[in-house]
Amino acid sequence: MRPRTRTRTTRKAGVLTGGLLATSLAAGLLTQTPAAADPAVTDYTLSVDAAGRGPTIDPTMYGVFFEDINNAADGGLYAELVQNRSFEFGPADNRSYTPLTAWQQTASGGATGTLKVIDDAERLNERNRNHLRVDLAGTGGTTGRFGVVNSGYGAGIALKEGRRYDFSVWARTDNPAGTRLTADLRTADGTVLTAPLGITVRGDRWTKYTGTLVPKVTTTAGRLAVTAAGSGSLRLDMVSLFPRDTYKGRPNGLRKDLAEKIAALNPGFLRFPGGCLVNTGSHHAYEAPDWERRRSYQWKDTIGPVEQRAVNANFWGYHQSYGLGYYEYFQFAEDIGAMPLPVVPALVTGCGQNQATDDPALLKRHIQDTLDLIEFANGPVTSTWGRKRAEMGHPKPFGLTHLGVGNEENLPDAFFARFTEFRKAITAEHPEITIVSNSGPASEGATFDRLWDLNRRAGVDMVDEHYYNSPQWFLENNDRYDSYDRNGPKVFLGEYASRDNRFANALSEAAFMTGLERNADVVKLASYAPLLADVDKSQWRPDMIWFDNNRSWGSTSYEVQKLFMNNTGDRVVPSRASVTPSVSGPITGAVGLSTWATSAAYDDVEVTAADGATLLKDDFSTGASRWTPAAGRGTWAIQDGAYVQTDEAAEDTLVTAGDPGWHDYDLKVKATKKSGKEGFLVAFGVRGTGNHYWWNLGGWGNTRSAVEKAVDGGKQTLLEHPTTIETGRTYDIRVQVRGRQVTLYLDGQKWGSFTDDKAAEPFRQVVTRDKGDLVVKVVNAQAAAARTSIDLGTSKVAPTARVTTLEGAPDAVNTADAHPIRPRTSTLEGIGRTFTYTFPAHSVTFLRVATR
Repeated sequence: MRPRTRTRTTRKAGVLTGGLLATSLAAGLLTQTPAAADPAVTDYTLSVDAAGRGPTIDPTMYGVFFEDINNAADGGLYAELVQNRSFEFGPADNRSYTPLTAWQQTASGGATGTLKVIDDAERLNERNRNHLRVDLAGTGGTTGRFGVVNSGYGAGIALKEGRRYDFSVWARTDNPAGTRLTADLRTADGTVLTAPLGITVRGDRWTKYTGTLVPKVTTTAGRLAVTAAGSGSLRLDMVSLFPRDTYKGRPNGLRKDLAEKIAALNPGFLRFPGGCLVNTGSHHAYEAPDWERRRSYQWKDTIGPVEQRAVNANFWGYHQSYGLGYYEYFQFAEDIGAMPLPVVPALVTGCGQNQATDDPALLKRHIQDTLDLIEFANGPVTSTWGRKRAEMGHPKPFGLTHLGVGNEENLPDAFFARFTEFRKAITAEHPEITIVSNSGPASEGATFDRLWDLNRRAGVDMVDEHYYNSPQWFLENNDRYDSYDRNGPKVFLGEYASRDNRFANALSEAAFMTGLERNADVVKLASYAPLLADVDKSQWRPDMIWFDNNRSWGSTSYEVQKLFMNNTGDRVVPSRASVTPSVSGPITGAVGLSTWATSAAYDDVEVTAADGATLLKDDFSTGASRWTPAAGRGTWAIQDGAYVQTDEAAEDTLVTAGDPGWHDYDLKVKATKKSGKEGFLVAFGVRGTGNHYWWNLGGWGNTRSAVEKAVDGGKQTLLEHPTTIETGRTYDIRVQVRGRQVTLYLDGQKWGSFTDDKAAEPFRQVVTRDKGDLVVKVVNAQAAAARTSIDLGTSKVAPTARVTTLEGAPDAVNTADAHPIRPRTSTLEGIGRTFTYTFPAHSVTFLRVATR
């Protein structure tokens, strides 16, 4: 699509008089350039082969991944304003929850009564287990009212003056004369904001009652009150309040501002519903006798009338109503013009649970459920599941073409055996469906390698890769997909992000995205994750879009994603740019000791220079005065002649010693795990807070070990091994640092080695053709401006270019009240085949040039 921009300023391009640059170029090739004389400016060249043809870019390349994490569904995208509307909250969701979470008793005019959440045969239906019984004492006369008030999500229910809000409730009463029910909107102190909505509940059978409330003022801290007069037992369930103004006006719809921000990305696909909630917990159904509340996400639980849908305990520690279910996901995908891409469980849990379910009958049921899902999406109205889709309001098929099986499984062989059964059944009945496998939870490692091997040998269609890494990793790995097999499985980069929401993170992601586009013949789909986060209740950071109960805002990464997704183009145009001059020295830094949710003892620390000179020797016989707390966490003390960290709950308890200028040394230490979940963290190359290497022995719940590199707090894995640590055993640890090569020894045996010499190139580019335009996309992720000599490879270009720039401080963060990173548009004059343009420091710039 063409960018939706407006011209603000006009600049002139400097025309080059030198010879033409070569135009027979490989896409994205880098060449060396001399250093600039001005330290604030670095000189580059960028040349384009305008007549060349790189890979075709599919219109679905960039999309969004919705997972119900960070309260993204209930209290987020799902527009329901009542929290715990069916009184189903409980300890299975979160230890702090009760069936009356978010509800309070209220009374006026002398009315009295009692409230009790009931699970009995009088329930609304079998899958909606609980309801509220209000026993009215008959006190208070004609004006007395007794009932409940709901506080909504976050600070309260956000209300706008004069807007319409649709109220509904299922109710029944044993009072033969009926029970007078009143609903109103009010403030926390009880001030009523609307005219009361009066309803007479008649009969002791469940009936749905509806009405509309219109607040007289705007507030972000509203409450919904439901009260009754008289005597008898009143039963309530599914107490609901929706804004009339949902996205596209749909009932049971979506919060408009959040849906519009997602739609503004122009996503090519919508992956749903997860994520870890897809494949964690029990794979059994929500049924008697157990009514299991910790289940994998099973799509049949989420369709049909909302009052008949199951509920579930969300993996991320809260309640899941399934009001936003598979029908709503398919409808939303259609509304925003995105390809739907659902993911179903493969009966192997991931996300740290790592259990394989060995139950052939259950596997067969899940496979049939998946076939039924395809029929629900694509089947005619005469089919069983196509009819259910039509009954929900959508007789036309949704056009499902891609389907994921599994998510981040850490048991590769067990997962792939089950995936194969799914694939066999789906292919037999629906050969037109692209079936997506995965490669586990990380960008490398034993699980990644094994799953890719299995996927290649089986010739699967597409592999879903997930990784969250440091900005440094993204700058270093722009060429990640250059070497992937062009004839092997295609890549769906289903989850990726740099580990924070600063502009520096977004810049590193933008630099990486130029490599994704350059490899559009391999990387067919890509989505940043997570998509949404409640600023008051989030379990993961970074996130693309943040919100509270009233406002929403895009992060710096949102702005980058939006720029790329709205200017993708149809085809890559081969191009070449010079690289940044770099100076690479040895790994330097002090040493450190740390723990993570573990108590451990360290002793006999010795650091020796390559020439044999002793830099540090400490047996802690005279205390620990040489060691400085870096993290300020944990409880360190000398015990029995060793340096011991005793707090099992503390994470990242790093203490350091030595000179940050040290290089080419050997670090030796004795380490003993005393108790806790993990093992040891032995640091080297420590150059300050958040900048170090550490050997993580017995990490991730003592399931594996790795060397991690931290740059400004963001970590990446350099080396991994399935080593675990025994409690009470003393280990001899040795780290040898020579230049940029590190060799590690455990109990005298070589454990592994690596060379950390990848360049974190800050200047990246890709060029695409968007119908008649060349779109030159340049990322300059450094403090120096990039003065660039550009050769477009053709003289048949318009004399002006449209420029869109994201620019700002690397530490800039977008918030509800400040949006320092936003697109700036301008017009650049003097465009010809060759011209010079200076890309600002810390910027993403798109130059859109029309060709003739």
